[in-house]
Amino acid sequence: MRLCVLASGSSGNCIYLEQGRTKLLIDAGLSGRETARRLGQIGVALGDVGALCLTHEHGDHVLGLGVLHQRHNLRLFANLGTIEALRCDVRRARYQWNVFSTGAPFLLDDLNIEPFAVSHDAGEPVGFVVTGGGRRVGVVTDIGMPTHLVREKLRGCHVVVLEANHDEQMLTTARRPWHLKQRVRGRLGHLSNRHAAEMLAEIAGETLQQVFLAHISADCNTPDLALDTVRRMLAERGAGHVCVEPTYSDRISKVWAPVE
Repeated sequence: MRLCVLASGSSGNCIYLEQGRTKLLIDAGLSGRETARRLGQIGVALGDVGALCLTHEHGDHVLGLGVLHQRHNLRLFANLGTIEALRCDVRRARYQWNVFSTGAPFLLDDLNIEPFAVSHDAGEPVGFVVTGGGRRVGVVTDIGMPTHLVREKLRGCHVVVLEANHDEQMLTTARRPWHLKQRVRGRLGHLSNRHAAEMLAEIAGETLQQVFLAHISADCNTPDLALDTVRRMLAERGAGHVCVEPTYSDRISKVWAPVE
């Protein structure tokens, strides 16, 4: 198995995952051209990617949807809530969808994919646990609050991609409208560094090797703050063995492959 976060942030989100012959994107927040360019940096041709799974319908997760589906023939996978939200755009009304049910695992070639509900202000937002080759990957990029369900799904993962959107103090003092601050810190908004760290410390076990911190805010957070908060709490809980890395809006993350 191999994973790379091609982009993460309010300007675009896209994750690449492969297992055996299966090459998959989770979300399509980059243009088709930029998706192809960043894939090329890890030696992957866009034409070899076979499928795209969506977490939800927000623009920073679906920008390249049409190009990837219509020009590059990626199969589309989403739940009904996400599809219905996207069908409001007449351009997407005729896309060919493979519909999954939230909470019901499905097979995609060499991968088993389990979508699960998360708290976010979208039609039917999900995270994913992707299993293949004896490895388990958890992806939760937009979530307003930790829940028991999310904790249980992430337990036993070898790698986790989890939102660490904002530092609570920086959000409070940011030059943003009050209603936007309330949305971000609300139960359907985005996860703070502290809440991400607490959840990771709770679910970290012997299997967890790698954490990628996603959706780091450009004006209400810094990579160093997010990393320091998470690494410190993991160390305090006896999980200092876990490697924690940031993700970026303007470049790819490091590439993860299992440590045997």
